[in-house]
Amino acid sequence: MTMEPTLINLNDYIRTGEGANGASYNHKTDKSIMLKMYLRNFDAAKHELEMAQKVYAAGIPSPEPGDLVTDGQQMGIRFHRIEGKKSYSRASGDNPERTEEYAREFAQLCKRLHSTHVDTAQFENIQNRLYKMLADNPFFTPEQKDKLHAFIAAAPDTDTAIHGDLQFSNGIFVEKDGVRMPYFIDLGDFCYGYPMFDLGMVYLCCLLNNESWTMEQYHMSNATAARFWDAFAREYFLTPDCPLIAFSSVVGLDFGPGADLAAIERAVRIYAGLKTIMIERDTHRPMPEFRAVLEETILK
Repeated sequence: MTMEPTLINLNDYIRTGEGANGASYNHKTDKSIMLKMYLRNFDAAKHELEMAQKVYAAGIPSPEPGDLVTDGQQMGIRFHRIEGKKSYSRASGDNPERTEEYAREFAQLCKRLHSTHVDTAQFENIQNRLYKMLADNPFFTPEQKDKLHAFIAAAPDTDTAIHGDLQFSNGIFVEKDGVRMPYFIDLGDFCYGYPMFDLGMVYLCCLLNNESWTMEQYHMSNATAARFWDAFAREYFLTPDCPLIAFSSVVGLDFGPGADLAAIERAVRIYAGLKTIMIERDTHRPMPEFRAVLEETILK
């Protein structure tokens, strides 16, 4: 399907935030419109809109996507605006005393996502995506690529949903009459496969960044981020509805009540290291701070 962008005047919008790849805006007069503009990559905007449409149609909680737009220089996507939204990272940074509460709620949202079966004809398999990114990565040697490929290939096959970039800033909620409604955003990497590929990003965000990055990107200290991970991990891995229980016999690791959390975290840490492949795709440079995890495990 060909998507022709609608021409807009960016002066009709108020800039509300920015990230590594673009900026967000709210319409000045129409409170129902939120705009996400990409700084450089037009193809990424088109791809994210396609993914957002498919995810929304699949019934996964996410903002309703609108149309593709351009101001003549940048490309963007208009979404239905969720007024009063806050990310789980921002909420924890603003209210550190409630960090465990937000972490448990985010874990529950992730468990629902990872229990959702999707039409595999509509989305890409996470393993196939990683194979392609690995093949294009100039920073690993052929021998290292072989080891990484073998680890990725050994993961269980499943048709369950994966966000693809499961940062705790990509889960948002809006509160109304004391009830919080959660959503996922930034859906350009959405795919399907073994949930551990997703959970590695939560681990990375909470435990593998330096203090300044955590403060700048997630608005909290590393100590608060570590508390977020601990509460998240206990709610996700040690509860009866953990989506990974079905894979226990396949991967040789117990999940659910009474499981060994330290052993689970050692396994998740490797998947956090695997996110190096995606991060290097986006930054176009080697990331030694994350590669260290791979060098002490898969690549040792």
